[in-house]
Amino acid sequence: MSDTIINKVALSPLLSLDLEEYYPKESIVIFDLKPHLFMELILKEKEFRAALQSYDWLQYQGKIVAVTCSADAIIPVWAYMLVASFLQPVAKDLVFGDEKVAFQQQFLKNIDSINASEFADKRVVVKGCGDLPIGEFAYMEITKKLRPFAKSIMYGEPCSTVPIYKNK
Repeated sequence: MSDTIINKVALSPLLSLDLEEYYPKESIVIFDLKPHLFMELILKEKEFRAALQSYDWLQYQGKIVAVTCSADAIIPVWAYMLVASFLQPVAKDLVFGDEKVAFQQQFLKNIDSINASEFADKRVVVKGCGDLPIGEFAYMEITKKLRPFAKSIMYGEPCSTVPIYKNK
């Protein structure tokens, strides 16, 4: 009998995928329309345009910007389009919504950048535990992305997995 310890997990043909590698690392900031409204409630086109033209947009250089309005005001659609026209040349990306929406959209873009064909006919374990909070939306998205390609998809750690999908 041999006393050699064999790491069967390391020898297995499983591919481990850690969603933390696709976690957004970019800074997300908010652009709120509220301070640019008359009495923080009413959009006056002439004043709104003037405020945006004199605004320092370079503070958003290379950042992901979530555009929102925290005031309970009726904002015409063109106002968001106008803000986007100023932000687009400087920001890395911009989205309509709050910080959570921007984070989710960026996370989904990062997952979308995965070349799923690299997982063709492979057994994939999507890592389940880590240091960063990975939302359920990300696990659903990676499953959608890999299912047409992978031989099987599991959740957890290579030593202890929960089967999710198996191509028959």
